[in-house]
Amino acid sequence: MPAEGTSQPPVAAGGVIRIMLVDDSAVIRGLFTRALESDPELQVVTSVGDGKQALSALKRQPIDVVVLDIEMPVMDGLTALPLLLEAQPGLIVIMASTLTRRNADVSLRALQAGAKDYIPKPTSTSEITNADSFKRELIDKIKALAGPRRSPRQDTPGIASRRAAADPNDRPAPVEKTPASLRAFKNAVVTLRPVVHEVPDVIAIGSSTGGPQALFQVLGDWPERLQQPILITQHMPATFTTILAEHLARVSKRACAEGKDGETVQRGRIYVAPGDFHMTVEGAPGKDKIIRLSKTPPENFCRPAVDPMLRSMVQGYGARKVLCAILTGMGQDGLRGAEILVDQGGMVIAQDEASSVVWGMPGAVATAGLCSAVVPIAELGALLQRFALGGRG
Repeated sequence: MPAEGTSQPPVAAGGVIRIMLVDDSAVIRGLFTRALESDPELQVVTSVGDGKQALSALKRQPIDVVVLDIEMPVMDGLTALPLLLEAQPGLIVIMASTLTRRNADVSLRALQAGAKDYIPKPTSTSEITNADSFKRELIDKIKALAGPRRSPRQDTPGIASRRAAADPNDRPAPVEKTPASLRAFKNAVVTLRPVVHEVPDVIAIGSSTGGPQALFQVLGDWPERLQQPILITQHMPATFTTILAEHLARVSKRACAEGKDGETVQRGRIYVAPGDFHMTVEGAPGKDKIIRLSKTPPENFCRPAVDPMLRSMVQGYGARKVLCAILTGMGQDGLRGAEILVDQGGMVIAQDEASSVVWGMPGAVATAGLCSAVVPIAELGALLQRFALGGRG
């Protein structure tokens, strides 16, 4: 998955985000350590080979972020996850896995169990060593998720010394709801636009970091009477989007799959943009719409991206017939497309800051004054349903 291009402000002088690496490969842990500690705001304070060791390490010193492998001996990542979260409530866990179908499924189940995000792991040491995009993505995710959480950097170098015992009462300071990269939104005034009282023909949803959990909640109780097709762009790599569509089909109890180039958009179905492809629609208002997939350049450092999907939907359906929701995610993908949609009479709603894992994408559209509503994720599904009925539900 491509990095999302978020720039991060520096952590306060002398402060770092404390990281624990959990992977059964010592070579991989070493490569991860070097990649992360190339950034002075990050410090790998401990590095262990399985989930059981991670639990023990968590008792010895405070940790902000755990990068947790899935497949390990003794105790695997999915087994360790709830135990780690129980041992330290509020701990930020990022799942790391290779791009296999099984690992994609496990990663999505881990998100439902409390992990904050995931990252596809390169399959060889040479790929990790040379993959600048992977290093940047991992660093950006850690900074966005950990926010201002930090502690004084330890002066003694080396992994072994970093495992020294610490005061068991020395726990991390609570993390702010607003990630450090998005503090500019914190004091912004959100001005709401009028509701569009027109029944839409289609629903568009854009999401990124934290998006799978949000999508499950939004679509988990979708009534049969609502038959508008739903098009989703979630920033995810290939394989992961396949599994996401399968999970959404089970949660929503309706047909859901990755979009296929050339297929006709059908009522009542959910379409997920496949990893590494932009998904758009083609066709004039009032005519059948055709899904188009392309590998045109990434937008907002993303492919798939929300902006091209929204632009095509405005052209194909007419803006007033498109209802758009922007959910949790890094960066500002969806902002430009939402501007076009709203300027031509369409409607956008966004997830609020408090319920977002990262208030980047929804924060961008909210603070730009493009939204008719900004609500907690627990309320967003019901509101989306009401607006899908023309505001009458």
